[in-house]
Formats: sequence, C-alpha cells, structure tokens
Amino acid sequence: MNQHPIVRTTQQWQAADAAHYLHPFTDFKSLANKGSRIIERADNIYLWDSEGHKILDAMSGLWCVNVGYGQQALIDAATKQMTELPFYNSFFQTANKPAIELAELLAEVSPTQFKHVFFSGSGSEGNDTVVRMVRRYWDVLGQPERTVIISRNNAYHGSTMAGASLGGMRGMHAQGGLPIPGIVHIEQPFWFELGQGTSRDDFGIKAASWLEANIIEIGADKVAAFIGEPVQGAGGVIVPPETYWPEIQRICDQYGVLLVSDEVICGFGRTGHWFGCERFGFRPDLMTFAKGVTSGYIPLGGVMVGERIARVLIDQGGEFNHGYTYSGHPVACAVALANIRLIQREGLVERVHDDLGPYLAEQFAALAGHALVGEVQTCGLMGAVQLVQDKPSAKAFAADLEVGMLCRGHCFANGLIMRAVGDRMIIAPPLVITRAQIDEMMALIHTCLDLTLADAARHGWV
Repeated sequence: MNQHPIVRTTQQWQAADAAHYLHPFTDFKSLANKGSRIIERADNIYLWDSEGHKILDAMSGLWCVNVGYGQQALIDAATKQMTELPFYNSFFQTANKPAIELAELLAEVSPTQFKHVFFSGSGSEGNDTVVRMVRRYWDVLGQPERTVIISRNNAYHGSTMAGASLGGMRGMHAQGGLPIPGIVHIEQPFWFELGQGTSRDDFGIKAASWLEANIIEIGADKVAAFIGEPVQGAGGVIVPPETYWPEIQRICDQYGVLLVSDEVICGFGRTGHWFGCERFGFRPDLMTFAKGVTSGYIPLGGVMVGERIARVLIDQGGEFNHGYTYSGHPVACAVALANIRLIQREGLVERVHDDLGPYLAEQFAALAGHALVGEVQTCGLMGAVQLVQDKPSAKAFAADLEVGMLCRGHCFANGLIMRAVGDRMIIAPPLVITRAQIDEMMALIHTCLDLTLADAARHGWV
C-alpha cells in the first residue's frame, strides 16, 4: 500500500505537538498555549517553516550543522551504511569498520596527544563518560580519593545527571538535587560581568587563580580534574582573555590535575581550528566532542582520550565497566567520516581561520557603536552582543524585563535565528556561510537591534 504524507495545517500540527510532544528545556503549558514553530525543510544556511517563511539559521541548528543543510555526501553515506550494516553493538569484543575508520581519522585531526576515542551518542553522554573515566584513572593509579572534579559557574556540559552537575547552570541544579557529590564550581572568566576596572589580561590571570585557590582549599590529593569549554557557548559565547587558558594549564600541571576540554561546541572548525584548545594554546588530557562531528545529521558523541590516560587504562586497568548501546554506531560513524572529509576537502577550518572569522569580527565590531550594545565578542564563527540599558556605565537591564527575549522575538519575526542568553545575543552560523551571507545576517541583526531599542524607548527603559 502506498503511504501518502500527512497533510495538515500549521494549527493542526501545533495541536498534535501540544497533545503529545514534550520539548526539551520548555515550559510545556506556555508552549501549548502559544504553539510551536513547525520547521519543514532546510538548505545551506536557511530553514523554511510550515507557513513558508524563510529563516537564516545563525545558530547552525543547535551549534551543530557545521557543513550546512542538504549535503548529499552525508546523506549518501548514511544510505549506503544502512543497506550494509544499519546497526551492531561494540560490546562482546566486537567492532565495525566505520567506527574503526572514524577512530583513525579523529586521531589524525586531533592534537597529537590523542590516539584513542571512546564513542557515545551525545555530548552529555560524553561528559558522563569523562566523570567515569577520570575517576577510574585515579583509582587504577592507587589514588581512589582523587574524585573531585572542578567546573565553572554558567558552564554547560549537558543535561544528564553527571553532565548537568558538571555544568554550572543554577536553574538546572535547582531541579533534581544537583550537582551530584564530588563536583564543585568556580567563577567563570567573564570580563564584562566580573572584571571591569581591570585589563582583560590581568582579569584572565585572576580568573585562573580561582582554580588554584579551589584546589588548595579542597586539597590537591582530592582533586581529579578541571573541565571547561574553550569558549562558553550556551553560557553566552564567553570568550576568555588570552591569558586565561595558559594559566589554567600551568595550574593543572603544577598540581597534577587532569585537564578536560569540552569541545562539543568548539570542535570541528568552529573557532578556526579543528579544536578550541588549539586556538587558546592548552593541552588537555581529555576532549569531549559531539555536534559538529556529524554536523548534526545523526547523533554521535565521544571522548578523545590522551595517552596519559589511555596507557594507564589499557596497560593496567582491567575492565572499564561503562558504555552505551550506540557506542560506535556504524551509521553515525559513516556520516561522521563523510562530514570530516567534507570539512577537509572544502578547507572549512582554514576558511574560518583566514577569511570568515576575521570578516565576522570586523562586522561585529561595527555593532559596538549601537546604543544598546555594551560589548561584542567573536571567536571564529561564534559571536556575542551584550545588550545594556546604559552604554556609558554598562548598566544592565533588569532581568524581569527580558530584553534579550524581546530582541529574539524581533529576530524570528524578521527571518533570523539568533539566540538570547539573558540579555546576551549570540550566533554561531554554519561554516559554509559566505561573506555575502554574513552581510545578509548582519543587516538583519542591525534591524532587530533597532527594533528592540525602539521598544525599550517606548517602554521608558532607556
């Protein structure tokens, strides 16, 4: 029997959505009253909704569609693998060819200390793996008391129990009794919020010193690892001072603490380097990845394991009692292979580093003069615009005014996806974006900032 696609109006789709589909990070009642935006198709850097509106996706889906939408090479890789081996697990001393080949390729594009990979289904699962692996490493070395992992406030490391605990989002911790034991947090390297009155370089050293103070307070013999995103993505594209990460590296080396780079957002070219740790000059022992490894076409994540840890686990460790049904999923690995080869073939990392990243930085710098803008930051193809009530004093808007959400509403209404983190507006467009498309995006951003300013003035907020 021929199956015909379901034809429904937008309102019918919204009603079915409200009746059955619970969305992530959502007030279910509010969304049911409002109705979801129904996305129907995508191509290159654009989306189309069920009403036919064209939208420039300046967030790459959810930081992930690095090679843009509609790449036939990835579609073909999935189709071919589906016909040959749609699934088999990696338990019971078994492997599949795409997983092995991808592990080789990841070792090739990663910093030289990484020769091994542990696959997961997502970045959240990857960070759960980090917790297990870090503690297992110290246990094998005869130091089982080294269990504490230090992270940062306003960091995002996923939404599983361990991932959300590693993250520093207070709203997440308030639900579910988080963080789990053995995970603590220090302040973030957010100069605009915490460092004004000092130079960025001096603030970078100060922010790193909070790690050292925390290690000393806890006791270095109890601290297992420090984890951080090279650039805090979901926290608002917080680009740290150049002095920050080298000092973090020095501190971790001095106290023998493992260093973990969460590359779920920063990996696979986003910063103009294959991985964000290369951009900021530090040498992690573990790297979590996901999102850009397949450009979001199919779920895949994992952890690159440095030789310092791998050699202990392989040579001394015994069985590591951890893993996932979909570790090394053959279809996901086949798509990742096609994705990474496309990034290599098109020279996308180099384009971001040499051309698109610097061009975006120039365009964002021009936003600094806008009456609502207190700060702009970019790193590769990531950007942030800090909205302020009073420009000379950098005074913030009251949180309950939700000016960032007001701006986001104007973005959606004008065909642009730009995310609001409080009153910090952020973008991370696909790496295939062109200069002309950056110009198109910037024109939309200018329009939406002007509309937000007009609203704020009308309400008497500025």
